[in-house]
Amino acid sequence: MRAVTRQEVLALYRRIFRIASSWQSASGQVAETAQEKEYIRNEARRLFRKNRNVTDPQLIKQCIEECEARIEIGLHYNIPYPRPIHLPPMGLAHKQGRTLRHQEKLRKVSKPIYLKSHDEIS
Repeated sequence: MRAVTRQEVLALYRRIFRIASSWQSASGQVAETAQEKEYIRNEARRLFRKNRNVTDPQLIKQCIEECEARIEIGLHYNIPYPRPIHLPPMGLAHKQGRTLRHQEKLRKVSKPIYLKSHDEIS
């Protein structure tokens, strides 16, 4: 990993922990705030450890983009959990002769970047 990329990743890691330390839940309840802070810390540790040995520059870039997207969405909506999307089972454009397998492929491609790592654990 290049030094610039390493610094960028470490800066993101520190940023996440700074956000977690100052996090306030939307409800304002102390117990819920503590639970959300712990979720943010555990999720960051888990994902950064999981991707520790990634060396492919494209994959590293994708992970950084996902991290930045999750940070921005979390701060904007004041929800630390990934925002799920809803796609009806056959909701994508249907063309004659297309199979369910093709629909699943389209659903996978249309998934937002901030849900990529979340779906791997679900």
